[in-house]
Amino acid sequence: MHDNIVVKQKMEAPVDKVWAALTDKEQMKEWYFDIPDFELTEHGEFNFFEPGEGKKFHHHGEILEVIPNEKLKHTWSYPEFSKEKTIVKWRLEQDGDGTLVTLMHKGLENLNHLGSDFRRESFEEGWNEIVGTDLKEFVEKK
Repeated sequence: MHDNIVVKQKMEAPVDKVWAALTDKEQMKEWYFDIPDFELTEHGEFNFFEPGEGKKFHHHGEILEVIPNEKLKHTWSYPEFSKEKTIVKWRLEQDGDGTLVTLMHKGLENLNHLGSDFRRESFEEGWNEIVGTDLKEFVEKK
């Protein structure tokens, strides 16, 4: 069984504005994570920690696919805890004057051995807040 998460959210903002929010590291740190080494290139690698002082989990990613204004696909892993990798895919589709954002995070079953901090429910709650609240409010302001 695969523990894929799919979050779909309509945003009242054009595709290019949503794409910029997803791929410009200066904009990303306003609504998502501060990822200083993020560069939008295939096979580019990036690292970040969750916000706050705790710096509990080092996140690592490698960009697997970039189709501007349409798709961003990258790995998502925790190298200090596991060699396993999961995949996050962002897809943008024009929907009238707005954008339909679909986020899929797959392979979470690969992290089950890491314990309660890596439960599917935690990821689902996090992605729903990130996509449905944080990103949506960021791109719809102004």
